[in-house]
Amino acid sequence: MQTSTSGASSPHQDGPRLAILLEQCLGPVPGGTGRYAKELARGLVDEAPSGAQVRAWTAWHRDTSVARVPGAEGPSRLALPRRALTLAWERGLGPVPTAADVVHAPTPLAPPRRGRPLVVTVHDAVPWTHPETLTPRGVRWHRAVIGQAARSADAIVVPTQAVADELARRVPLRRPPVVVGEGVSAALEPPADAAERALALGLPDGDFVLTLATIEPRKGLDVLLEAMADQRAPAVPLLVVGQAGWGSVDVTQRAEELGLGSRVRLLGRLPDADLAVILRRATVLAAPSRAEGFGLPVLEAMAAGVPVVSSDAPALVEVGGGATVTVPVGNSGALADALAEVLRSSELRTRLVSAGRRRAAEFSWAAAGRQLWRLYADLV
Repeated sequence: MQTSTSGASSPHQDGPRLAILLEQCLGPVPGGTGRYAKELARGLVDEAPSGAQVRAWTAWHRDTSVARVPGAEGPSRLALPRRALTLAWERGLGPVPTAADVVHAPTPLAPPRRGRPLVVTVHDAVPWTHPETLTPRGVRWHRAVIGQAARSADAIVVPTQAVADELARRVPLRRPPVVVGEGVSAALEPPADAAERALALGLPDGDFVLTLATIEPRKGLDVLLEAMADQRAPAVPLLVVGQAGWGSVDVTQRAEELGLGSRVRLLGRLPDADLAVILRRATVLAAPSRAEGFGLPVLEAMAAGVPVVSSDAPALVEVGGGATVTVPVGNSGALADALAEVLRSSELRTRLVSAGRRRAAEFSWAAAGRQLWRLYADLV
């Protein structure tokens, strides 16, 4: 693997050379931004114009295989480990990718510009709109690095118009953000051994509610548990897929307190093949987030033919595009009613499945890749 300590790119000969940072893939909690970074890199590889090159970069790790993307060079490692690199970049210092005509940071953790175009993805405006759902340190850090990106980057990419509007109201921007949607991973196609995987996972034979989320306050899992315990909601299982984030969200303890007991199963983070199986067997996906920048599980569920009930957080409404059922943020009673209606009405589920598939077809990582290559070309 290549290691870099510094340096700027030289003019390209055959096509633009893109450096994309995939450090988030190696984070302790990769979450949705980790999936975004890797899937975006795949879309960029697949849609690269003639002569263009894509190279992945990470901080210094002994093993960077998780950040490997077929068709992309690397991952190349910068000369500092994650924590030291973060501290350096916060101050506009430290090593940067070399031999690149444009650099894309798919999270606000971005390197100094150093004389070539820099593109930074900002996933949401939560540090301003819902600071109570983050740690105080997280709020300070995200506000600082997003502000730094707004001052130095040649383009800010956001996943929805909702985020673009919020950022424009709260952050001094040099130019309007560029809205680039997300897509559904090819890895979520149903595997050949789907039946065996379903058996191994112990999936319910009948109806069940599914939620996909990092377990932290912003995701509204407390609201969902209260909805499931509401007498208006059918007594079906709730399966929670996602790894622990931060905060005092104890799903198991809260489920016991609400009398849900064994109806709630916490499955943790699953490999994509298992996730594909559970998605297609769910009766309904619940996305009760207090705030989102995009809401990838909503898109993934619609593509898999699963009805969606979400909060009315602006980004979730935008991505749903009228193909989902929405309820007020934080309203467990309304969520219970909506889940009950979807679970009890096969006619409603059929309409939602059809509308959801049509809506999901409007998004793809290939389309995101094409849009971004046009942006890079304009900048270079």
